[in-house]
Amino acid sequence: MSARNDTGSVSAHVKIYTRAEHNVSRSQISENALKVLYRLQKEGFDAYLVGGCVRDLLLGREPKDFDVVTNADPDQVRKVFRNCRLIGRRFRLAHVHFGREIIEVATFRGAGEEQNDKQVLNNEGRLLRDNVYGTIEEDVWRRDFTVNALYYNIKDFSVVDYVGGMADHKTGTLRLIGDPDMRFREDPVRMLRAVRFAVKLGFKLDQECEKAIHNDAQLLVGIPSARLYDEAIKLFLSGYALQTFEMLRHYGLFQVLFPSTEDSLAVEENGFPRLLLIKALENSDSRIAEGKTVTAYFLLAAFLWEPVQMRAKEKMAQGEVEYIAYQDAASEIIARQIRSTALPRHISMAMREVWSLQPKFNARIGSKPSRLIGHPRFRAGYDFLLLRAETGGADPEVAEWWTKYQHADENEQRKMTQPPRNSGTKNRDAKEVILKRLKTVLQKLES
Repeated sequence: MSARNDTGSVSAHVKIYTRAEHNVSRSQISENALKVLYRLQKEGFDAYLVGGCVRDLLLGREPKDFDVVTNADPDQVRKVFRNCRLIGRRFRLAHVHFGREIIEVATFRGAGEEQNDKQVLNNEGRLLRDNVYGTIEEDVWRRDFTVNALYYNIKDFSVVDYVGGMADHKTGTLRLIGDPDMRFREDPVRMLRAVRFAVKLGFKLDQECEKAIHNDAQLLVGIPSARLYDEAIKLFLSGYALQTFEMLRHYGLFQVLFPSTEDSLAVEENGFPRLLLIKALENSDSRIAEGKTVTAYFLLAAFLWEPVQMRAKEKMAQGEVEYIAYQDAASEIIARQIRSTALPRHISMAMREVWSLQPKFNARIGSKPSRLIGHPRFRAGYDFLLLRAETGGADPEVAEWWTKYQHADENEQRKMTQPPRNSGTKNRDAKEVILKRLKTVLQKLES
């Protein structure tokens, strides 16, 4: 079934699930969200919870945040709440602040069929600004997926469903509201949201949605790179990075986000992705599952490591010194990546530092190890070395040495970094050989 964009007949298709027919309870809802709902209702406005919070409550999950929708316009919401701040140009929203918690309040969006100064589209049909207000019957058609278009009514604790979202919940289907091709043209980022929700919820994509993504993937090229960076972070730092990576590649979306990485994967033998990237994604998911932090720059460094290596090898084949080749390759790959997803400067600088530390781990004699261990990015660089060693990109013996060195006391560290006992003799012998050869060459030249 595909939801039709027909606001004239929407009321005839609405289905209201009473409190006895669903599992959403007020005890699961944030106290501050309830305060906002009840206060708006007291002031004579309609007020509903909507979107991801209702979806997650129905799935028995704890929502990350609670979004409210109302027929009060932003200025009216601000008059009701002293602790309110209006934000946004594309969508005018009210943020009601309760200490560290923010309850987002949006006004019902209108159908917006007639373009005016409050609604702006580009030549491709992409929505650039949208402040057209309307009714709940119109608002539902402006939402993306049916499972995100369920409204919890604080008046009678019912769930209001205009587009078959409850049925899609039960079957685990992610379905776009309206024509998928048109909705993706309005906002191509919806394709990334489709992948993120499908992986996060364990839902399958509707066939029409799948077909449209395959056809429309390149529309993402027209999205500002800064917005795509934000979306990429959501995709890969949500605890489902490996599944997300596989699904993005399946639909042809990954190559838009990370073109250099996709190029490097394309030349891999038998088409299999690089082990280092897969392992980095697995490690990221494991850390998030364990409640540990994950740094964006480390994962992105893993994404682009292979492209950097490939480009550096090309430069060395043209006669560049290894160190310079890697520096130049890193600059080129990052510059290309920024055109697709605008990496913030502090992220790209951290990535470069992790990469530049890798050859330095080979120096294990003298004072260099003690200086290296004091580097601000040492831990990240060391973790990256372990990742490389685990996937065949670095000598495991080097990784083991650094693991031991870190945990050794000062005396043991001094012993580990001393040159071999016979190295002095070997060096003297080598110097003597070189001097003899040089002397022979000079004699021949004089004669």
